[in-house]
Amino acid sequence: MPEPTTQQPTQQPATRAITAGRGHSGRSLAPALWASSVWQSADMADARKRATGIRSGEFYGRFANPTVSSFEDAVAQLEGAESALAFASGMGAISTVVLALCGAGDHIVAQRQLYSATLAFLQGPCARFGIEVTFVDGTEPGAFAAALKPGRTMLAIAETPSNPLLEIVDLDEFGGLRGPITLVDSTFATPLGQQPLAHGVHLSLHSATKGIAGHNDATLGVVSGERDLLDSIWAYSVLHGATPSPFDALNALRGVRTLAVRTKHQSASALELATALQQHPAVQAVHYPGLESHPQHALAVRQMSHFGTVLALDLAGGRAAVEHLLSTVQLVRVATSLGGPETLLCHPRSTTHASLTDEEAAEQGVTPGLLRLSVGLEDPSDVLADLHHALATAPGA
Repeated sequence: MPEPTTQQPTQQPATRAITAGRGHSGRSLAPALWASSVWQSADMADARKRATGIRSGEFYGRFANPTVSSFEDAVAQLEGAESALAFASGMGAISTVVLALCGAGDHIVAQRQLYSATLAFLQGPCARFGIEVTFVDGTEPGAFAAALKPGRTMLAIAETPSNPLLEIVDLDEFGGLRGPITLVDSTFATPLGQQPLAHGVHLSLHSATKGIAGHNDATLGVVSGERDLLDSIWAYSVLHGATPSPFDALNALRGVRTLAVRTKHQSASALELATALQQHPAVQAVHYPGLESHPQHALAVRQMSHFGTVLALDLAGGRAAVEHLLSTVQLVRVATSLGGPETLLCHPRSTTHASLTDEEAAEQGVTPGLLRLSVGLEDPSDVLADLHHALATAPGA
């Protein structure tokens, strides 16, 4: 008979989404909201200890907040990380990380296929601060390694799946880079869709506004990784000031609890919609890693647990067809976000990627006829019926 053991069995990701991040809530099943921005110190020595400590709790809201810490703990457990650090937005997370790790004379390698605000930050403020950035094709094997500058490259940035064309970066290759700290924006996958840290990546970043929070009522960013690295980023973050709201952290914790069931339904619906839409004569192309026609489908199968809740489609009728579709759909809503319970359509060239020049947009494949579809929790047959009705009379149909 085997010896009895007190060691707890490893929990599956869906279970961790329920059990994680409860350390600051006592016996309450719902997360506790700590709305305070400041706490009383016992005396001068206690005040100094908290003011000079790393991520001191119950001191000042810019340093830490128990509700926010609960959210950070939950994400860290989902990511398989030692620690996590939350911010007021996804861009607050990425700008803080970049400026915490890089300064004048340093070098960054980043893929070209990036969310346009990230691209604008790397091209604008980073250049102004004397940080050199080299952009590469993230889907090309060896591209990141070839662009490294030994002794100067402090950071390598990837986004996979990418916004909006769902292109995939090889996480094993990226995590194997030697020299820089590696950062993956994993927003489109969520922590249950892929695990960048398990592939040797140093930092996994999310706009938690999207799939993690999942209800369109929280604005947050979060980054996970080794505790010492996160603590050093925290030391800069209290100066940068992109402080997360405890109210948003509360809503995001609620979102974490249902993350597994939401993404399971949404990713299955996304594959169903992608499969059907690629057969429609008004649709020129569908971009979704779950399709066998996706050029990196085999890579996505190898490194993703599900293929995500977002797809993109190019309409044969171009911008005129987009305008018609957005004004005709009834169930599907026109809005610039993703990961929530409602199915959303947006036109990247006019919204998320409006800051790109025509040349940059063409290089990234952000065409006038491209639409991004964030699949919600509705029955996919109803979503498809709405889209088919609008596509039936679209230019190019």
